[in-house]
Amino acid sequence: MFTGIIENIGEVKAITNEGTNRTFTMHSPFTQELKIDQSVSHNGVCLTVTDIDGDLYKVTAIDETLQKTNLNEWKVGTLVNLERSMVMNARLDGHIVQGHVDQVAICSSKESQDGSWLFSFEYTPTQAHVTVEKGSICVNGVSLTLFNSQANSFSVAIIPYTYEHTNFKTLEPGNQVNLEFDIIGKYVQKLFAQYNPQN
Repeated sequence: MFTGIIENIGEVKAITNEGTNRTFTMHSPFTQELKIDQSVSHNGVCLTVTDIDGDLYKVTAIDETLQKTNLNEWKVGTLVNLERSMVMNARLDGHIVQGHVDQVAICSSKESQDGSWLFSFEYTPTQAHVTVEKGSICVNGVSLTLFNSQANSFSVAIIPYTYEHTNFKTLEPGNQVNLEFDIIGKYVQKLFAQYNPQN
């Protein structure tokens, strides 16, 4: 379980394929604090630490994860948003994030707004994935408040601190991002569908 508050930016240092799996060697400022089997959010994807060597650690993504997230676009040098799992007695500064990506979206526009940035995203609409105006969305692991909520798109405003301390500073129109929709909205939508099958 995560909060969507990014701790650090990691960097992909090496990539190896093992059958249909792909192992990423990552550099992170908090590598020395990690443990084997620990869960870490990488651009919103929950991955398990499998090896630690100095300031480098490894995580492995299975084929399904590669197919449903933007991990299949990672290259050596890619910057990745990192967050360790939440501590249950700590403040929940973002929102409840599972680290289970629902789908990818495409950055459709990026506008500088005199100190902040406005990003818009487009995604494939499904009945299970809904957004609401001023609701929460997780984009590349970052908990954000969305606006301009449409059936297949939304926008977010990024303040300078978030821009500088996440990989939003590298994001350009046409790039893929990982989306995790609000878990509460997903439960409500599922219950609604069960009791209103005609919808």
